[in-house]
Amino acid sequence: MAEKQVPKVLARELVAKSRFLRIESVDLEFSNGELRQYERVQGRGRGAVLIVPMLDDDTMLLVREYAAGLHNYQLGFPKGLIDPGETPAEAANRELREEIGYGAGELTEMKSVTMAPAFFSASMTLFLGRGLYPETLLGDEPEPLEIVPWKVDQLDELLLQHDFTEARSVAALLLMQRWLQRGGG
Repeated sequence: MAEKQVPKVLARELVAKSRFLRIESVDLEFSNGELRQYERVQGRGRGAVLIVPMLDDDTMLLVREYAAGLHNYQLGFPKGLIDPGETPAEAANRELREEIGYGAGELTEMKSVTMAPAFFSASMTLFLGRGLYPETLLGDEPEPLEIVPWKVDQLDELLLQHDFTEARSVAALLLMQRWLQRGGG
């Protein structure tokens, strides 16, 4: 099957802008001549990271933190934006130190994922962090995060938790499970 030709961008207009996001209107022409207008959310372009930190072979560390979009507290894995000049692995280790007070001696990149790619340009690299060692960095969280240890043999129970709903954390959990089933590599 031939690769599809991406639509031609006829015009772009900035609709709204915040500290983190830009919303633009894009006029497109598809290869069959159809004209459409889309709106898309552009991130800062550096990407983000999410880490499944393994305290030991049997225990993961999660964080419970405020989620402004839902206006409640959600359970998930440490995550954050990649700062200018950082590699994804450097950002992952920084986020671990800021959010859970550990660095990782070993970071395994599991997969890069996107969210709502029909209108959002952001990507996130998912890591598995092992060989944790105590090390703390001051982060940008407005309050201390609750660190929640969770046993690997209780993954099904985690998936049933009412506050474990973020798709990126669910994807990382399932990728980590497959990684462990394959023998860790």
